[in-house]
Amino acid sequence: MFEEGQYFAPVHEKDDGTLSVQLGANHPGLNDPEYRARRDHLATLAARWQPGDPCPTADYTDAEHDVWRVVSDVLMESHRTYACSEFLEGKEILGLPTDHIPQLSEVSQTLAPLTGFGYQPAAGLVPLRAFYGALADRRFWSTQYVRHHSVPLYTPEPDVIHEVIGHGNTLAHPRFTALYELAGAAARRVETDDALEFVSKVFWFTLEFGVLWQRGDLRAYGAGILSSPGEIQEFRDVTIRPLDLVSMGTANYDITAYQDVLYAAESFTHVEDVVGHFWATCTDESIARMAHMAVR
Repeated sequence: MFEEGQYFAPVHEKDDGTLSVQLGANHPGLNDPEYRARRDHLATLAARWQPGDPCPTADYTDAEHDVWRVVSDVLMESHRTYACSEFLEGKEILGLPTDHIPQLSEVSQTLAPLTGFGYQPAAGLVPLRAFYGALADRRFWSTQYVRHHSVPLYTPEPDVIHEVIGHGNTLAHPRFTALYELAGAAARRVETDDALEFVSKVFWFTLEFGVLWQRGDLRAYGAGILSSPGEIQEFRDVTIRPLDLVSMGTANYDITAYQDVLYAAESFTHVEDVVGHFWATCTDESIARMAHMAVR
């Protein structure tokens, strides 16, 4: 499960220097040659990016813009109903377009004066330590491809909709980005793979799939829920457990289906106090002690 946690389809370099994205057997775009060519093109575009350069411009098609419009429209009311107030504040400040896919460079330019965060393009699998560690530098690795048009309302992969609608709106809010930076610093501080796995799982169940109580209602603050029109309608009906670092850091999860267990904080401040403090102070030794508690 942990290896799947980065959820990028593997990429391979071809003889001509371009990249080929290997889609899984059940991927909706597997037998769509046009979609596969687009995935290969966008991966190659990202692979040619160099640190310090602006994100490359993706020449999105009308069909890809249509998927963005469909998802944005469905999520508009869902966010008002199910998102926490901090997410809604970030969304209002960022002001993403709903009629077309914005370029990562455009979103980065908007984020810079707000929180200092910016995007950098990912062609495929980013090593875990690099992926999370970049957060300490206020950089967020992002894909640029769009989910297949046949399933616009759900994808197990982190496409540009997930990265920008889900994470982008949180990256516009300083209370969220403080947590991102702490997670990045923790990923750089720990040395063992086990400790890094624990840090990443806490990230998964909070900034990806976190929920909290707000004015008596269960609200979502995780980007994975808030970028999925299907999952955002279902999260209140799954098993809800109290926020628990040991349980989150040692749990297994399946990225190919809706999450069936979520961990609810009492408030956003509770997330900051518990999860933020964990990322700010965790070490290999402290995480090893926590993991040991789970198997006792």
